[in-house]
Amino acid sequence: MNQQAYESGKLAYQNADWLGAVTRLSDALEPGEVSGEVNHLRGNAYMKLGQFDSAAGAYEAALADDAYGKRGALSCNRGRALLAAGRAQEAVAALTDAVADSSYATPYKAYMALGSAYERLGDVRNAGIAYRSAAIDESNPSPSVALSSLGGCFMRLGRAVDAVEAYRTALDFTTPLEDQNRIWCDLALAYVAANRMSEAVDAFGHATADGTFALSPEAQTSYDAARRAVAALDERRPSETDAFLAAAGYGGGYDPLDPSGASDALMPSPEDTGFFSVTEEDLMAADAEQRKVRRKHRHTGLKVFIVILVLLILAGAAAGFLYFRGYGWPTQESVAEQLFDAKTSGSDIAQFMTSGTPTSQVQEVSDVLPAGATVTVDGVDRSMTSSTVHVVATTSQGGEQRYAIEMLRDGVGWKVSQVTPEYASNANED
Repeated sequence: MNQQAYESGKLAYQNADWLGAVTRLSDALEPGEVSGEVNHLRGNAYMKLGQFDSAAGAYEAALADDAYGKRGALSCNRGRALLAAGRAQEAVAALTDAVADSSYATPYKAYMALGSAYERLGDVRNAGIAYRSAAIDESNPSPSVALSSLGGCFMRLGRAVDAVEAYRTALDFTTPLEDQNRIWCDLALAYVAANRMSEAVDAFGHATADGTFALSPEAQTSYDAARRAVAALDERRPSETDAFLAAAGYGGGYDPLDPSGASDALMPSPEDTGFFSVTEEDLMAADAEQRKVRRKHRHTGLKVFIVILVLLILAGAAAGFLYFRGYGWPTQESVAEQLFDAKTSGSDIAQFMTSGTPTSQVQEVSDVLPAGATVTVDGVDRSMTSSTVHVVATTSQGGEQRYAIEMLRDGVGWKVSQVTPEYASNANED
């Protein structure tokens, strides 16, 4: 080795003189000489110059030096160079070698590049597997990037519910210095794809809150559509007053001055009674006769009226209180159990879904439900207009899967709007 050229090449490298580094380091090697260190530096310098094919060749030469080691890092760098040169298939092979090196300290770097290589090849499934491996690598200081890429793979695979979970987990792992706006926007788009419009509007709001993130035309269109859907849903929801009256047993068109709705039937017609033909003396005489009867029954009638009124008020208040607290009939628990029973029996689950749910959304819910499972309700988050039922489904093989079943008020009962599998956080996996 030409030591003088080697030292000169290292100095040029340290000074970011990439062209000088490549020239001098190349001069440092004798014909046929193998040096992992020199070729490693040459490969890095070629990458800085954008000469990716030459960089891949330099890394390959460095791998020939068994004494140098660093096989994982060199294979990762070679895979990145091949990927940048447009040689994705070769990049997959090099990056697979990188992650196979058990001594490689930062395999998440190779997994991230491997995910990109698979995406270039159109293999979205294997890309997602690579991004997941990058996310759970304990050496990865920023798993949110890998999780966001995993969410994108789920979206392209048509698995919007899984994409939602990936993006939500990505937000959990972002650092204070990372920009969350892009992730919030991607999460919003996943919510739209999952037909969870209220959550989509909220996520879009987070993405644009600080005014530094501009939605793409496609994202803006989705945002507008989500807001229209939420507005239409709000218009169909009863007001709190209507809800209390409905809970107390009164239907639509309630008139507080005529709670029984019978006045139209009982009010006499002037034409039938001859009311307008009677004289004032006739009225006074009739009133005197009736006054005696009224005095006799006044106290008894008043007592009965008060008792009935109190009972009605108590019944209405109790029903209204229960309605406000999120209770109804059938209960959320029974609707959830009936949903799983319908899946097992092969019945149409659309009868349990909210009105207007698209067929594709019904099919998506059906696809995530297991047939023949035993369901245990693990808790209910209640409110007046929406609730979430948490269930554990035990399959016939003994496996367990948790689900969050989101419901919307339907009269005094409940309908299912979305079913989402719940997974434990994978942050502590190896």
